[in-house]
Amino acid sequence: MDDLPDPLLHIQNLHVQLKSREGTVRAVDGVTVDIMPSEIVGIVGESGSGKSTMALSVIKLLPSTAVAIGRIFFDGSDLLRLSEKQMRSIRGSRISMIFQDPTTYLNPVMKIGQQIGEAIRLHLKTDPKGTEQRVIKGLRSVGIAQPDDVAHQYPHQLSGGMKQRTLIAMALSCAPSLLIADEPTTALDVTIQMQILNLIRDLVKKKLGISVMLITHDLGVVAELCDRVYVMYAGKIAEEGKAEDLFEKPRHPYTSALLRSVLSITETRRLEAIEGEVPNLTNPPKGCRFHPRCPKAMGACHAEDPSVHNFGNGHKVSCVLYQDSVR
Repeated sequence: MDDLPDPLLHIQNLHVQLKSREGTVRAVDGVTVDIMPSEIVGIVGESGSGKSTMALSVIKLLPSTAVAIGRIFFDGSDLLRLSEKQMRSIRGSRISMIFQDPTTYLNPVMKIGQQIGEAIRLHLKTDPKGTEQRVIKGLRSVGIAQPDDVAHQYPHQLSGGMKQRTLIAMALSCAPSLLIADEPTTALDVTIQMQILNLIRDLVKKKLGISVMLITHDLGVVAELCDRVYVMYAGKIAEEGKAEDLFEKPRHPYTSALLRSVLSITETRRLEAIEGEVPNLTNPPKGCRFHPRCPKAMGACHAEDPSVHNFGNGHKVSCVLYQDSVR
Protein backbone atom coordinates (compact mmCIF):
# COMPACT_ATOMS: atom_id res chain seq x y z
CA MET A 1 0.00 0.00 0.00
CA ASP A 2 1.41 3.40 -0.98
CA ASP A 3 2.09 5.92 1.75
CA LEU A 4 -0.27 8.88 1.84
CA PRO A 5 1.26 12.22 0.85
CA ASP A 6 2.12 14.70 3.58
CA PRO A 7 -0.48 17.42 4.18
CA LEU A 8 0.12 20.67 2.37
CA LEU A 9 -1.30 22.41 5.45
CA HIS A 10 -1.20 20.90 8.94
CA ILE A 11 -2.76 22.95 11.74
CA GLN A 12 -1.82 21.30 15.02
CA ASN A 13 -3.52 22.04 18.35
CA LEU A 14 -4.15 25.70 17.47
CA HIS A 15 -5.36 28.08 20.18
CA VAL A 16 -6.29 31.69 19.40
CA GLN A 17 -7.19 34.11 22.17
CA LEU A 18 -8.41 37.67 21.66
CA LYS A 19 -8.64 40.42 24.22
CA SER A 20 -12.02 42.16 24.51
CA ARG A 21 -13.80 44.44 26.96
CA GLU A 22 -15.57 41.42 28.42
CA GLY A 23 -12.36 39.43 28.87
CA THR A 24 -10.33 36.91 26.90
CA VAL A 25 -12.17 35.28 23.99
CA ARG A 26 -11.02 31.72 23.29
CA ALA A 27 -12.00 31.92 19.63
CA VAL A 28 -10.08 28.80 18.57
CA ASP A 29 -9.43 26.18 21.22
CA GLY A 30 -7.22 23.22 20.33
CA VAL A 31 -8.06 22.78 16.65
CA THR A 32 -6.22 20.34 14.39
CA VAL A 33 -6.87 20.41 10.62
CA ASP A 34 -5.13 18.80 7.64
CA ILE A 35 -5.45 19.80 3.99
CA MET A 36 -3.86 17.51 1.44
CA PRO A 37 -2.46 18.55 -1.96
CA SER A 38 -5.19 19.14 -4.60
CA GLU A 39 -7.97 18.83 -2.01
CA ILE A 40 -10.97 21.06 -1.28
CA VAL A 41 -11.75 21.04 2.44
CA GLY A 42 -14.84 22.67 3.93
CA ILE A 43 -14.81 24.38 7.33
CA VAL A 44 -18.45 24.71 8.41
CA GLY A 45 -20.34 26.01 11.40
CA GLU A 46 -22.48 28.90 12.59
CA SER A 47 -21.20 32.44 12.90
CA GLY A 48 -18.97 32.70 15.95
CA SER A 49 -17.62 29.17 15.66
CA GLY A 50 -14.04 30.31 14.95
CA LYS A 51 -13.81 29.49 11.23
CA SER A 52 -12.53 32.83 9.98
CA THR A 53 -10.24 33.32 12.98
CA MET A 54 -8.56 30.01 12.20
CA ALA A 55 -8.12 31.04 8.56
CA LEU A 56 -6.65 34.42 9.48
CA SER A 57 -4.19 32.58 11.73
CA VAL A 58 -2.86 30.71 8.69
CA ILE A 59 -1.96 33.93 6.86
CA LYS A 60 -1.05 35.74 10.10
CA LEU A 61 -3.53 38.58 9.68
CA LEU A 62 -5.10 38.38 13.13
CA PRO A 63 -5.80 41.64 14.98
CA SER A 64 -3.07 42.98 17.23
CA THR A 65 -5.01 41.91 20.33
CA ALA A 66 -4.90 38.24 19.31
CA VAL A 67 -2.43 35.58 20.42
CA ALA A 68 -2.04 32.36 18.41
CA ILE A 69 -0.42 29.32 20.03
CA GLY A 70 0.21 25.98 18.35
CA ARG A 71 1.78 24.88 15.08
CA ILE A 72 0.75 25.69 11.51
CA PHE A 73 2.89 23.77 9.06
CA PHE A 74 2.68 24.81 5.42
CA ASP A 75 4.78 22.80 3.01
CA GLY A 76 7.05 21.90 5.94
CA SER A 77 7.50 25.40 7.44
CA ASP A 78 5.84 26.48 10.69
CA LEU A 79 4.10 29.73 9.75
CA LEU A 80 3.65 30.88 13.34
CA ARG A 81 7.43 30.97 13.75
CA LEU A 82 8.14 33.00 10.61
CA SER A 83 8.91 36.71 10.66
CA GLU A 84 6.56 39.21 9.02
CA LYS A 85 9.09 39.65 6.21
CA GLN A 86 9.11 35.90 5.60
CA MET A 87 5.29 35.81 5.69
CA ARG A 88 5.03 38.59 3.11
CA SER A 89 6.89 36.39 0.64
CA ILE A 90 4.29 33.64 1.21
CA ARG A 91 1.09 35.63 1.65
CA GLY A 92 -0.47 36.42 -1.73
CA SER A 93 2.03 34.21 -3.48
CA ARG A 94 1.98 30.66 -2.10
CA ILE A 95 -1.11 31.22 0.06
CA SER A 96 -3.95 33.46 -1.15
CA MET A 97 -7.31 34.39 0.33
CA ILE A 98 -10.66 35.34 -1.18
CA PHE A 99 -12.77 37.40 1.21
CA GLN A 100 -16.56 37.44 1.33
CA ASP A 101 -17.21 41.09 0.45
CA PRO A 102 -15.29 42.23 -2.64
CA THR A 103 -16.34 45.85 -2.13
CA THR A 104 -14.38 45.96 1.12
CA TYR A 105 -11.18 44.51 -0.31
CA LEU A 106 -10.98 46.34 -3.65
CA ASN A 107 -9.43 49.80 -3.59
CA PRO A 108 -12.08 52.16 -5.04
CA VAL A 109 -9.53 54.62 -6.46
CA MET A 110 -7.30 52.08 -8.25
CA LYS A 111 -8.05 50.47 -11.58
CA ILE A 112 -8.66 46.71 -11.60
CA GLY A 113 -5.51 45.98 -13.61
CA GLN A 114 -3.36 47.95 -11.18
CA GLN A 115 -4.73 46.05 -8.19
CA ILE A 116 -4.16 42.63 -9.71
CA GLY A 117 -0.78 43.71 -11.08
CA GLU A 118 0.57 44.73 -7.65
CA ALA A 119 0.86 41.16 -6.40
CA ILE A 120 2.26 39.97 -9.72
CA ARG A 121 5.02 42.60 -9.73
CA LEU A 122 5.82 42.01 -6.06
CA HIS A 123 6.06 38.23 -6.12
CA LEU A 124 6.95 37.38 -9.72
CA LYS A 125 9.19 40.40 -10.43
CA THR A 126 7.65 40.92 -13.88
CA ASP A 127 8.26 43.93 -16.12
CA PRO A 128 5.28 46.19 -17.05
CA LYS A 129 4.49 44.28 -20.25
CA GLY A 130 4.70 40.88 -18.53
CA THR A 131 2.52 42.16 -15.68
CA GLU A 132 -0.14 43.42 -18.09
CA GLN A 133 -0.18 40.12 -19.95
CA ARG A 134 -0.66 38.17 -16.73
CA VAL A 135 -3.45 40.53 -15.60
CA ILE A 136 -5.36 40.06 -18.87
CA LYS A 137 -4.80 36.30 -18.78
CA GLY A 138 -6.03 36.17 -15.16
CA LEU A 139 -9.21 38.13 -15.90
CA ARG A 140 -9.93 35.98 -18.94
CA SER A 141 -9.40 32.78 -16.90
CA VAL A 142 -12.18 33.72 -14.47
CA GLY A 143 -14.67 34.27 -17.27
CA ILE A 144 -14.59 38.05 -17.59
CA ALA A 145 -15.47 39.18 -21.09
CA GLN A 146 -13.37 41.96 -22.63
CA PRO A 147 -10.62 41.71 -19.98
CA ASP A 148 -8.61 44.50 -21.65
CA ASP A 149 -11.45 46.93 -20.97
CA VAL A 150 -12.15 45.66 -17.44
CA ALA A 151 -8.47 46.04 -16.49
CA HIS A 152 -8.85 49.80 -17.05
CA GLN A 153 -12.07 50.14 -15.07
CA TYR A 154 -12.63 50.99 -11.39
CA PRO A 155 -14.46 48.67 -8.95
CA HIS A 156 -17.63 50.80 -8.91
CA GLN A 157 -18.03 50.14 -12.64
CA LEU A 158 -18.33 46.37 -12.10
CA SER A 159 -21.24 44.23 -10.94
CA GLY A 160 -21.01 42.22 -7.72
CA GLY A 161 -20.26 39.03 -9.61
CA MET A 162 -17.50 40.68 -11.65
CA LYS A 163 -15.95 42.12 -8.50
CA GLN A 164 -15.86 38.66 -6.95
CA ARG A 165 -14.35 37.22 -10.13
CA THR A 166 -11.74 39.98 -9.93
CA LEU A 167 -10.85 38.94 -6.38
CA ILE A 168 -10.50 35.34 -7.55
CA ALA A 169 -8.24 36.44 -10.41
CA MET A 170 -6.17 38.44 -7.92
CA ALA A 171 -5.91 35.49 -5.53
CA LEU A 172 -4.83 33.11 -8.30
CA SER A 173 -2.53 35.55 -10.11
CA CYS A 174 0.66 34.10 -8.62
CA ALA A 175 -0.43 30.43 -8.83
CA PRO A 176 -0.63 29.74 -5.06
CA SER A 177 -0.49 26.26 -3.57
CA LEU A 178 -3.29 27.02 -1.08
CA LEU A 179 -6.39 29.14 -1.59
CA ILE A 180 -8.46 30.19 1.44
CA ALA A 181 -12.01 31.15 0.44
CA ASP A 182 -13.95 32.83 3.25
CA GLU A 183 -17.68 32.74 2.43
CA PRO A 184 -16.87 33.61 -1.21
CA THR A 185 -20.51 33.85 -2.36
CA THR A 186 -22.24 35.39 0.68
CA ALA A 187 -22.42 38.92 -0.77
CA LEU A 188 -23.61 37.74 -4.19
CA ASP A 189 -27.05 37.39 -5.74
CA VAL A 190 -28.34 33.83 -5.60
CA THR A 191 -28.45 33.60 -9.39
CA ILE A 192 -24.67 33.96 -9.74
CA GLN A 193 -23.51 32.13 -6.61
CA MET A 194 -23.32 28.77 -8.38
CA GLN A 195 -21.41 30.34 -11.27
CA ILE A 196 -18.73 31.51 -8.85
CA LEU A 197 -18.60 28.17 -7.03
CA ASN A 198 -18.29 26.25 -10.27
CA LEU A 199 -15.58 28.66 -11.34
CA ILE A 200 -13.58 28.02 -8.17
CA ARG A 201 -13.97 24.27 -8.55
CA ASP A 202 -13.01 24.26 -12.23
CA LEU A 203 -10.03 26.60 -11.88
CA VAL A 204 -8.69 25.03 -8.73
CA LYS A 205 -9.55 21.38 -8.99
CA LYS A 206 -9.40 20.66 -12.70
CA LYS A 207 -6.94 23.18 -14.10
CA LEU A 208 -4.60 24.39 -11.35
CA GLY A 209 -4.54 21.45 -8.96
CA ILE A 210 -4.10 23.58 -5.84
CA SER A 211 -5.73 23.06 -2.46
CA VAL A 212 -8.66 25.02 -1.02
CA MET A 213 -9.84 25.79 2.49
CA LEU A 214 -13.49 26.74 1.95
CA ILE A 215 -15.07 28.51 4.93
CA THR A 216 -18.85 28.53 4.82
CA HIS A 217 -22.07 28.03 6.74
CA ASP A 218 -23.78 26.78 3.57
CA LEU A 219 -23.97 22.99 3.57
CA GLY A 220 -25.21 23.00 -0.01
CA VAL A 221 -21.91 24.57 -1.03
CA VAL A 222 -20.03 21.89 0.90
CA ALA A 223 -21.97 19.09 -0.77
CA GLU A 224 -21.25 20.60 -4.19
CA LEU A 225 -17.52 21.28 -3.82
CA CYS A 226 -15.75 19.64 -0.90
CA ASP A 227 -13.79 16.41 -0.56
CA ARG A 228 -13.64 16.52 3.23
CA VAL A 229 -15.32 18.60 5.94
CA TYR A 230 -14.52 19.89 9.43
CA VAL A 231 -17.53 20.93 11.52
CA MET A 232 -16.59 23.65 14.02
CA TYR A 233 -18.58 24.68 17.05
CA ALA A 234 -17.56 27.32 19.60
CA GLY A 235 -13.88 27.15 18.71
CA LYS A 236 -13.55 23.37 18.57
CA ILE A 237 -13.86 20.62 15.97
CA ALA A 238 -17.04 18.63 16.58
CA GLU A 239 -16.78 16.26 13.62
CA GLU A 240 -14.59 15.64 10.59
CA GLY A 241 -14.63 13.27 7.67
CA LYS A 242 -15.28 12.79 3.98
CA ALA A 243 -18.14 14.96 2.75
CA GLU A 244 -20.28 12.01 1.66
CA ASP A 245 -19.85 10.30 5.05
CA LEU A 246 -20.96 13.36 7.00
CA PHE A 247 -24.00 13.89 4.79
CA GLU A 248 -25.04 10.22 4.73
CA LYS A 249 -24.36 9.43 8.39
CA PRO A 250 -23.61 12.43 10.64
CA ARG A 251 -22.45 11.30 14.07
CA HIS A 252 -22.35 14.46 16.15
CA PRO A 253 -25.68 15.95 17.30
CA TYR A 254 -24.53 19.37 16.10
CA THR A 255 -23.79 18.09 12.58
CA SER A 256 -27.19 16.40 12.52
CA ALA A 257 -28.86 19.64 13.63
CA LEU A 258 -27.07 21.62 10.91
CA LEU A 259 -28.26 19.16 8.27
CA ARG A 260 -31.86 19.32 9.55
CA SER A 261 -31.76 23.10 9.23
CA VAL A 262 -31.38 22.97 5.43
CA LEU A 263 -33.37 21.34 2.62
CA SER A 264 -32.27 19.59 -0.52
CA ILE A 265 -34.02 20.49 -3.77
CA THR A 266 -36.21 17.36 -3.53
CA GLU A 267 -37.33 17.77 0.11
CA THR A 268 -40.58 19.32 1.29
CA ARG A 269 -40.28 18.83 5.05
CA ARG A 270 -40.34 21.67 7.55
CA LEU A 271 -37.00 23.25 8.42
CA GLU A 272 -35.77 22.70 11.98
CA ALA A 273 -33.96 25.58 13.66
CA ILE A 274 -31.22 24.90 16.21
CA GLU A 275 -32.46 26.24 19.52
CA GLY A 276 -30.25 28.62 21.47
CA GLU A 277 -27.08 30.41 20.39
CA VAL A 278 -23.37 29.81 20.06
CA PRO A 279 -21.98 30.47 23.58
CA ASN A 280 -19.98 33.51 24.63
CA LEU A 281 -16.39 32.34 24.32
CA THR A 282 -15.15 34.59 27.11
CA ASN A 283 -16.90 32.12 29.43
CA PRO A 284 -17.76 28.96 27.48
CA PRO A 285 -19.76 26.12 29.08
CA LYS A 286 -17.81 23.44 30.91
CA GLY A 287 -17.62 20.06 29.26
CA CYS A 288 -18.98 19.81 25.73
CA ARG A 289 -19.70 23.33 24.48
CA PHE A 290 -22.78 22.16 22.60
CA HIS A 291 -24.51 20.56 25.58
CA PRO A 292 -26.77 23.58 26.43
CA ARG A 293 -28.39 23.16 22.98
CA CYS A 294 -28.05 19.41 22.53
CA PRO A 295 -31.18 17.19 22.63
CA LYS A 296 -29.02 14.19 23.57
CA ALA A 297 -27.06 15.83 26.39
CA MET A 298 -26.40 13.76 29.53
CA GLY A 299 -24.57 14.28 32.78
CA ALA A 300 -21.14 13.50 31.38
CA CYS A 301 -21.58 16.22 28.74
CA HIS A 302 -21.68 18.87 31.47
CA ALA A 303 -18.62 17.59 33.31
CA GLU A 304 -15.89 16.67 30.84
CA ASP A 305 -14.47 17.56 27.45
CA PRO A 306 -15.45 14.82 25.00
CA SER A 307 -12.66 12.64 23.67
CA VAL A 308 -12.25 11.97 19.95
CA HIS A 309 -13.80 8.74 18.64
CA ASN A 310 -12.42 7.42 15.34
CA PHE A 311 -14.92 5.57 13.15
CA GLY A 312 -12.30 4.87 10.49
CA ASN A 313 -11.92 6.23 6.97
CA GLY A 314 -10.97 9.59 8.48
CA HIS A 315 -14.36 10.03 10.19
CA LYS A 316 -13.81 11.40 13.71
CA VAL A 317 -16.26 12.77 16.28
CA SER A 318 -15.80 14.56 19.61
CA CYS A 319 -18.85 13.41 21.58
CA VAL A 320 -19.41 11.46 24.80
CA LEU A 321 -22.15 9.42 23.10
CA TYR A 322 -19.39 7.25 21.67
CA GLN A 323 -17.35 6.81 24.83
CA ASP A 324 -17.54 3.30 26.29
CA SER A 325 -17.84 4.70 29.83
CA VAL A 326 -21.22 6.32 29.14
CA ARG A 327 -22.79 3.76 26.80
